[in-house]
Amino acid sequence: MTTPDKLESKFWKALKSDKTVMLSCDGALPRPMTAVAEDDHAPIWFFTAFDTDLGKVLKNGPRNGQLTLVSKGHDVWGSASGQLVVDNDREVIDRLWNPFVAAWYEGGKTDPNLCLVRMDAREAQVWENGSSLVAGIKMLMGSDPKQDFEDKTATVSLTD
Repeated sequence: MTTPDKLESKFWKALKSDKTVMLSCDGALPRPMTAVAEDDHAPIWFFTAFDTDLGKVLKNGPRNGQLTLVSKGHDVWGSASGQLVVDNDREVIDRLWNPFVAAWYEGGKTDPNLCLVRMDAREAQVWENGSSLVAGIKMLMGSDPKQDFEDKTATVSLTD
């Protein structure tokens, strides 16, 4: 049986290693984004630009956001919700800055189009893949596969 704490840990591990998520908010369609998580709790950070759909929407104030994650191995899925807000804190930009991010901003860290988005994720629904050799054998032995699935999903808090 997988505990909610283990599922939460797997969510953060997948987010930190895979980084690519689909991010959406009220007024902007989902888009692939690179997530930056410094710890095993919110916030989650995203670099974008003010001239993107997301940047334009968030210029007008915070929005409710949704993050969808699928790990590279397709063994962990997550859907997180929380507030998205522009937070161009210079210390955070300096801390998160890297060559991949720099390639997108001609003006560097002070590029006027740079938009750092903070997601204050509150909770996530996390699923772990129940399809395994062991699950198949259990099913052949008469075990209910629904129970195995129920044991591999949880709603978890993402706040500190």
